[in-house]
Amino acid sequence: MCGIVGIIGVRDVEEQLLRGLEKLEYRGYDSAGIAVFGSEGVNVFKEKGRIAALREAVAPDASASLGIGHTRWATHGAPSRRNAHPHRSAGGRFTIVHNGVIENYAELKRTMLRNVSFQSDTDTEVVAHLVESLANRGLGVEAAFRTALSMLRGSYAIAMLDEADPGVIYAAKQKSPLLIGVGDGFAGIASDAMAMLHLTNEFIEIMDGETVTVTREGAVLKDAQGKEVRRTSFVAKLNVAELEKGPYAHYMMKEMDEQPGAIRRLLAEYVDEDGRVSIPEDVRAAAREADRIYIVACGTSYHAGLVGKQLLESVAGIKAEAHVASEFLYNPPLLSERPLFVFISQSGETADSRGVLVRIRELGHKTLTITNVPGSTLSREADYTLHTFAGPEIAVASTKAYTTQIGVLAVFACDCARARGVEVAFDVARELSLAANAMEVVINEKEKMESLVWEYLSSSRNCFFIGRAMDYYICLEGALKLKEVSYIQAEGFAGGELKHGTIALIEEGTPVVAVSTQRAVKHSIRSNAQEVIARGANVCMISIEGLEEAGDALVLPKVHEALAPLIAAVPLQFFAYYAALYRGCDVDKPRNLAKSVTVE
Repeated sequence: MCGIVGIIGVRDVEEQLLRGLEKLEYRGYDSAGIAVFGSEGVNVFKEKGRIAALREAVAPDASASLGIGHTRWATHGAPSRRNAHPHRSAGGRFTIVHNGVIENYAELKRTMLRNVSFQSDTDTEVVAHLVESLANRGLGVEAAFRTALSMLRGSYAIAMLDEADPGVIYAAKQKSPLLIGVGDGFAGIASDAMAMLHLTNEFIEIMDGETVTVTREGAVLKDAQGKEVRRTSFVAKLNVAELEKGPYAHYMMKEMDEQPGAIRRLLAEYVDEDGRVSIPEDVRAAAREADRIYIVACGTSYHAGLVGKQLLESVAGIKAEAHVASEFLYNPPLLSERPLFVFISQSGETADSRGVLVRIRELGHKTLTITNVPGSTLSREADYTLHTFAGPEIAVASTKAYTTQIGVLAVFACDCARARGVEVAFDVARELSLAANAMEVVINEKEKMESLVWEYLSSSRNCFFIGRAMDYYICLEGALKLKEVSYIQAEGFAGGELKHGTIALIEEGTPVVAVSTQRAVKHSIRSNAQEVIARGANVCMISIEGLEEAGDALVLPKVHEALAPLIAAVPLQFFAYYAALYRGCDVDKPRNLAKSVTVE
């Protein structure tokens, strides 16, 4: 969701900015723009749509050596060239790009800026006008910038150019991610390290409330009071080769294929020399002391959390709850005396989850983040972190991040069980390894899954997914995937709930995907399937070895029942992928969606 890159001190700065923005495309966006400081001052180029359109609009300036760029995911104002970033102040002196939401922008327009003519519908433009207004009153640029920031409510990562000073980029952060890129004779800022990996892998974190001035020589960080802050840089451990599609047509296909390897990598990190799964002792102690575990997440991560809740209760005997972060933030439940909060987030930057984390830390409770990005905000601010080791996930629709989240939750549950003296009925390390092998078998059935999509989904505008017990959670995720990338209206239901109202929507030819991997409910889900068949539904039954029956559309390799969600998720991911292809959808960058949701 919204990306920022700023660079100073390199040749061909327009190209470097565009390359950086292309690396941020995976976050989701609907327009893009850059501003470069050239021989005739600051020039702004922006376009609605993809960065490819922006490339065509950019006029190279050989003298340009600094600039800022932005990919926008619309929050205030429709996607358009007019609302695309960068935005300029009324007098043209200051040029701004911004991630986040300025909650009091309307109030500022009515009061501080009532005489200013606005050129966009965005909240961002307020910041540019505020800085210029304060500078016109005699404040220095740094002071004007800091004072303007103090007037804002909400979240922001901001980069700003001053046409009166061609040697500096001003930046600041509050709740939205932003890093400083450090290089030899150049420097920059980026909302994601990926945007600058083609130039450097050395970065400095910017914390909430801090401002930074970036020059060719480096960066100077200051806190909200203007006091200089010194912070050691870190090296981003990202393999640039992993960021490329290679021979694949889409990142989503590549990342689905990488799932068995990601599970094996996870095992290599969490299995000790005795062959047992093991998590850090401080995490184990926190879980042992907790009287209840609260899992907080959004979207796909929430669906993984539902599986995690089941694993913690059935395997470790720990009371657990799973909550949607955006609801928990404003409607929290009554908490137990010694809770442990587990935040699950692919990016580690999810704003709703971070809002809950901040609240829970204020209450003094312990927090654990499960994420694919260990240096992310949720990772830094939680007491503990468990890394999923999925590797970079570029496609907006999460696949390998989701299955590795389930893998880590299984490891966590089994380790917690051992720490509490609860006997685990299966060897999770062995069973995860077998699950990785089974995932490979399913992935190799691509042609079969593609033919099933053609049979069941080629002409439909809606689809239902039904399952019971853990299969219900998988159906929620399968429906979400189908909606995300193919735009087919899809819903996941507990098998027994469909007849409590929604079965009214079943008509001749309605596709229903039924999942059966749990022995205790094998007869129940078959009965639910018959209920919709009797009303004309076209049922695609996905079962697992040992529970299959004649006529099942797809039979999955047998794995331990507790880990069946790892296997059952894979064909549903491929269903979404092929359905999107048939409809000509943008598989990796679905409309209206963002990879990293950094606004509430």
